[in-house]
Amino acid sequence: MRKWNAVLSMGILVLFLVHAVAGGFQLAGVIPGGNRILSIAAYLMTVLVLIHAVLGIILTVQTLKTQKRAGVSYFRENTLFWLRRISGFAVMFLLLAHVLIFEGTRRGGVFRLRFFGRVQLLSQILLVLAVAVHVLSNIRPLMTALGIRKYRRFLLDLLLILSVLLLFAGAAFVVYYIRWQAI
Repeated sequence: MRKWNAVLSMGILVLFLVHAVAGGFQLAGVIPGGNRILSIAAYLMTVLVLIHAVLGIILTVQTLKTQKRAGVSYFRENTLFWLRRISGFAVMFLLLAHVLIFEGTRRGGVFRLRFFGRVQLLSQILLVLAVAVHVLSNIRPLMTALGIRKYRRFLLDLLLILSVLLLFAGAAFVVYYIRWQAI
């Protein structure tokens, strides 16, 4: 099950990269909104994230049962374990907010989004941070689960790309907020 979860994670990461770049360009007004292919990719990513969350919950429950049987939990020693779980739940909660905020409607063939104010901006910046924490805390086990042994260089490249992308996504949310304030 862990291997499938790792494969799902890589699929989510790839779709996230595409979604963040395309969505950032849409928010900044560089490309028009309402692209059907990007919507399909976003829905596919949502399904993969939900499956990933279910698998994560199952694996967490199994771990907690094992700890209970052993009679010890070592909470302090398992800080990274809990960081991964809590950041995952934070991503899920903030992802729901993201979907509610950016699920647009079509009126007269024109794609329209809902209002985007300070609270929406804050929730999206928090989403970027939660994704960063979740991915950064899970990248080593992901590489191990995928059988990548010499992942140090690959890991650094991936982290650099992810950092630039998250900075871009955060900046796109700010630009979008500024554009909304100008309306």
